[in-house]
Amino acid sequence: MDNQINHVFHNIKQLVISSRNKVYSVVNTEMLNLYWNIGKAIMEIQHGDERASYGDYVLENLSQRLTSEFGKGFSKRNLERMRKFYIFFPITTTVSSQLSWSHYLELLKIEEEPKRKFYMNECINSRWSVRELQRQRDSLLYERLLLSADKKKVLELSEKGQVLREGKDLVKDPFVLEFLDIKENTEYLESDLEKNILEHLKEFLLELGKGFSYVGNQVRLTLEEDHFYPDLVFYNRLLKCFVIIDLKMGKVTHQDIGQMQMYVHYYDREIKQKEENSTVGILLSTTKNETVVKYTLPEDNRNIFSTTYQLHLPTEQELITAVEEEKKNFELNH
Repeated sequence: MDNQINHVFHNIKQLVISSRNKVYSVVNTEMLNLYWNIGKAIMEIQHGDERASYGDYVLENLSQRLTSEFGKGFSKRNLERMRKFYIFFPITTTVSSQLSWSHYLELLKIEEEPKRKFYMNECINSRWSVRELQRQRDSLLYERLLLSADKKKVLELSEKGQVLREGKDLVKDPFVLEFLDIKENTEYLESDLEKNILEHLKEFLLELGKGFSYVGNQVRLTLEEDHFYPDLVFYNRLLKCFVIIDLKMGKVTHQDIGQMQMYVHYYDREIKQKEENSTVGILLSTTKNETVVKYTLPEDNRNIFSTTYQLHLPTEQELITAVEEEKKNFELNH
């Protein structure tokens, strides 16, 4: 009898959850439609001119009357947001019911259309929560990906979000690890960094990007009688490959690169299945060593990458400076 009751309970539980999700979806869709249409109506009063001199009067008047009639939710500020919602998404089919009004409130803060479209697509594709959207925007994810994208990929970022086709698409420069319990300008070891990453694995997976799952840390490799321990091992289901990350303090050395090559070759020959793609290795350090990386790795390298991390959210100026430094390094080494 108890087993039957348990079975019925779980069935009912799934029915309740499914019904609630359907109700939420319907309510969310209707709310977005309502706010979009309110924004449209306001713009029609203003004859399509957001900056019309009488715009404030229109919003104040409508706010007072709507609040009197329907209560909270129709402040002047909210009506401004609804107007902006319509301006940014003038074609109703571009409004996705997969996102909540809270998502759109964050997207409305992004003035540049390509950047806004990128974050919208990523929210849908990666199912970001509002908090995850805020974090990725604050960490300048779009700008960081833009720095490493060629001209063809710049437009694709806006239209499709981040698309993973090969190993280099997994790499950002820098990776931003502001969520770790490590303050800058303090002494810490690679083991401290690894420990903190494992304690904040959910946040680290978000920073790595889409499609990652955690395999293990210090996963032992044995070659004859010698044991080796890559710091972190992940699997990316979109690229269908293992991703090995080694954490380094200071500059990357040729020994670090050689060790990573060994890890990648071992996984390719002993671990990966025939239908899977080549293993990707990422050396994550505080400082890159461009010349050593260039002359240690083969010219046709497509699977081992050296990049940096930082423990605070970057500013746009910091990214600009990083780009200028990269250009100087490139010119010196070519």
